[in-house]
Amino acid sequence: MPNTSPTANDRGRRSHYRVFRQLGTRWMDNDMYGHVNNVVHYSLFDTAVNGWLIEQGLLDPRRSETFGLVVETGCRYFAEIAFPDPVTAGLRVAKLGNSSVRFEVGLFARDEDLAAAEGHFIHVYVDRDTRRPVMIDDRRRAAFEGIEA
Repeated sequence: MPNTSPTANDRGRRSHYRVFRQLGTRWMDNDMYGHVNNVVHYSLFDTAVNGWLIEQGLLDPRRSETFGLVVETGCRYFAEIAFPDPVTAGLRVAKLGNSSVRFEVGLFARDEDLAAAEGHFIHVYVDRDTRRPVMIDDRRRAAFEGIEA
């Protein structure tokens, strides 16, 4: 499959992402300027990534012996999202290391093809008790490779 990932200056399209999750905006997400406040974008990213992990059976927040801790995050904003807009979060893995993974998320308002915002989370997988980095297990690795861009 050819690399369809956008360059650093491009605004992502739906086709750049591998899996999608439907998310809703809430009345309280709008700020005094009438659009979803920037901090809400990070909550949507977190919901998209962790929701996918849970659905795939890769995370049980209460019982998993290992899990990913966020060590870096960022966002680029392109267009406004506002309640009551539905949002589709596109998800892909951009980089997979021994103990870390970079998830990239595009937020698409309504049925738009271009992302309203794009962000990333880098998770480092750690042991629940020691909080020390661990190798990503084979099951997670296979799932991450399945949505790699």
